Amino acid sequence: MMWVGLAFLSALLLGFYDVFKKLSLSGNAVIPVLCLSTLFSSLFLLPLFFLSQADIIGTDSSLYTHAFVWEEQKYYLIKAFIVMSSWICGYIGIKYLPLTIVGPVNATRPIMVLLGALLLLGERLNLWQWLGVTVAFFAFLLLSYSGKKEGIDFRRNRWIICVVMANIFGAISALFDRWLLSPSGLHCDKIAVQLWNNIYQCIILVVIILIMSLWKKRGRTPSFTWRWSIIMISVSLSLADFMYFWALSHTDAMISVVSMIRRSGVIVAFVFGAMIFKEKNLRSKAIDLALVLLSMFFLFVGSK
Repeated sequence: MMWVGLAFLSALLLGFYDVFKKLSLSGNAVIPVLCLSTLFSSLFLLPLFFLSQADIIGTDSSLYTHAFVWEEQKYYLIKAFIVMSSWICGYIGIKYLPLTIVGPVNATRPIMVLLGALLLLGERLNLWQWLGVTVAFFAFLLLSYSGKKEGIDFRRNRWIICVVMANIFGAISALFDRWLLSPSGLHCDKIAVQLWNNIYQCIILVVIILIMSLWKKRGRTPSFTWRWSIIMISVSLSLADFMYFWALSHTDAMISVVSMIRRSGVIVAFVFGAMIFKEKNLRSKAIDLALVLLSMFFLFVGSK
C-alpha cells in the first residue's frame, strides 16, 4: 500500500529531524530555534500556495494547495496550539537528554495513538498488526529501562516529563490530523493543513519571544546562537510532514499504523547519537532497537 511506503519515508526524515534538533539546541536557546525552524518551514510551503492559486500547479498535482478557506482556519489554529505545546516540551527535552533516550521515549507515542484510534476512530488491527504493536511495546519498554544505566530516573527527571508531555500532545495531534484529512472527517487539503499550521505557530512563537524579551532583561533566558542545522530542521520536518499528511489522505490509511511506523525513525537518531554525540550503553540499546525493526516488519506485512 502506498500510504505505508510514505509512512516509512516520513520515519526516515523524522530521524534526521531529531539529529538536526540536537545539533541546533545543544547550548542554545530553545524558543528562537523553534521559531526560526517553523518560519523556514512556512517559507518552503508558501510558494506552493501561490503557484496553485495562479494555476501553475494544477489540481491533479499532489503539490496543489487549495485556496484560503475561513471555515477551516479555526481548526488549523487549534492544531497549531496542540503542536506548539508538543514541540516546546519536546525541544526542551531533547536539549538536555541523550538522543538514544529521547528516541525510545518518543517511540511510546504510537501506543497512545493506538488507544485513541481504537476508542475514538473505530480502527481495528489484524493479527500481524497486533503482533507488531505488541513487540514494539516491549521494545520501547526495554529501551526506556536502558536509561536507568545512565542515572536517569524516569519518574522524577523533569526533562523526561517534558518528553512524555510532548508525546501526549503529539498523540492528540495525530488523532486530530486523521480527522482533518480523512474523507469521512473534515477532508482538508494536506498541504493547507501543513502550511497554515506552520504560519499560526510562527505567530504564537513571535508572541512568546516578545514576552521573553522582557524577561531577558532580567537575565533569565539563555542567549541564541545561529547554526545552519536550524534550516535542516525545517527541510527534514517539512518533507516528513508532507509524506505523513499524504499518507493520511489515503482512504484506507490507519493512523495507529502510520504513527507506529513513523517512530521507527528512532533508529536514525540512535545511529547518529552513537557516531556524533558518543552516547553510552549502546550494546543493550542496539538489542532493543532490533525488536523495533521486527515490529516494523510485522506492521508492514499486516498492512499489505
